[in-house]
Amino acid sequence: MVTLRDYQQRAIDDLYRWFQKGNEGNPCLVLPTGSGKSHIIAEFCKDAIQNWPDQRILILTHVKELIEQDVEKILMAWPTAPLGIYSASIGSKRLGEPITVAGIQSIRKHAAKVGHIDIVIVDEAHLISHKDEGGYRTFLKDLQTINPALRVIGLTATPYRLGHGLITEGDALFNDLIDPTSIEELVSKGYLAPLRSKGTDLKLSTEGVHKRGGEFIESELQAAVNTRSQNERIVREVIARGADRKSWLFFCTGVDHALTMRMVLEEHGINAACVLGETPKTEREKILERFKAGELRAITNANVLTTGFDYPDIDLIAMCRPTMSPGLYVQMAGRGMRPKSHCKDCLVLDFAGVIQTHGPIVNVNPPSKKGGNGTGEAPVKLCEQCQELVPLATRICPECGWEFPVPAPPKLKLHDDDIMGQDNRMEVRGWAWRRYTSASGKEMVTVTYYGRELGKSVTEYLCLLHGGYAAEKAVRTLMGMARNSGAVIGNPYDLDEVVEAMNSVPAPASISKLKDGKFDRVTARFWNDSKAS
Repeated sequence: MVTLRDYQQRAIDDLYRWFQKGNEGNPCLVLPTGSGKSHIIAEFCKDAIQNWPDQRILILTHVKELIEQDVEKILMAWPTAPLGIYSASIGSKRLGEPITVAGIQSIRKHAAKVGHIDIVIVDEAHLISHKDEGGYRTFLKDLQTINPALRVIGLTATPYRLGHGLITEGDALFNDLIDPTSIEELVSKGYLAPLRSKGTDLKLSTEGVHKRGGEFIESELQAAVNTRSQNERIVREVIARGADRKSWLFFCTGVDHALTMRMVLEEHGINAACVLGETPKTEREKILERFKAGELRAITNANVLTTGFDYPDIDLIAMCRPTMSPGLYVQMAGRGMRPKSHCKDCLVLDFAGVIQTHGPIVNVNPPSKKGGNGTGEAPVKLCEQCQELVPLATRICPECGWEFPVPAPPKLKLHDDDIMGQDNRMEVRGWAWRRYTSASGKEMVTVTYYGRELGKSVTEYLCLLHGGYAAEKAVRTLMGMARNSGAVIGNPYDLDEVVEAMNSVPAPASISKLKDGKFDRVTARFWNDSKAS
């Protein structure tokens, strides 16, 4: 018998609530790395099949390790589950059970064999193409031909794709995102370990490295990064800064870089191994077993140990791979966020500059659309003089003429907590919701949180009507606050309804905020029962 954590049950409740509202299309649950997505999948399957025995559920993922995790968690929650596995890598092709866990590579051409499916659950759903093409989309379309009422539920920690933006944009499979929890909540409750980042002496340069599809070209990136002198400096610095750390994980730019980094580590007396995509299964398992047993202090890898690899006691991550992908950044950092048996946090040494590129792990900048069509809202900032919301690049406010100060150059050194954001908690004594119209006529709602310390307040702007990413984010934030405070909002685009509903419910007991220029930006809200949004 498995007892779900509060946010895991909340995820299932939110999912049922979403369907009960009569929403069309397909939702995707957004859950941080390490939140236990497999437990949520398992409990949802158990509940659905026990309540509706004629339902057929198919769980899809892309790697053997995730298939095994999903099967393991389903059997933990329900030892007698009617379960089949369809995966060549596992050596099973069993169909016909109410629940099937499958690898997309094995099953994608066999929709006719699979037959009628009511619900498809896709783990790591951001891998599904935003265009109507690719293995997932073709297979799902074939299943929908068999059952036009088919619904797809996604789960991911990174609801965006490089060069495209959110997975709900464009010709997307998913049309709504559900956020049951946040990294801040899970860290505050001890379900995740915090990360620390230290400024590194060496900063890898990508000057002259070209991009393809929004990402650095691997061959050029390896040529720029994989040099003897730079590898030596990285290893020396890791040894110096990681003296009290026992399990080191290196993310490298490619195969040659990972192999060379392992060699340099060994030359410096560090027991190390390298894991690559081509590493045989049995050899990989032996390497990871030795790493977990403490026989190996370091593992280097290239594009392998980002998903499906779970070793909580990793306490140092060396990021030696510059990337333009925020999803890859989150996956790499997530390897260090499991609670540990021997220390309270994981040290991240960012030689690749990914923290400065993508922002703190609690508030990652999603990728922009490649060649966007001009619709939706650009990122905005607030004029200090007249409170007009203007595009981020604006230097002079068009409404009042106030000149924005020239931004300070990027910091050369990172503070210890930069990867988590320089977070501050403020106790709240109350809040006030208002309808607000900017000088240019844009309508929105604001919420002002009043601190227990007199004179302290923070105002948050929710651009519910602005369209694009700004509106999607604002609606998700609002509905999370409504859920946790007990407010009932039928239409999040009715500003008067929103203000009335939210003013009638209790404010959070505290908020987390980050300094954003001269202003504070709210990153999480905590009610007395530790619910967070």
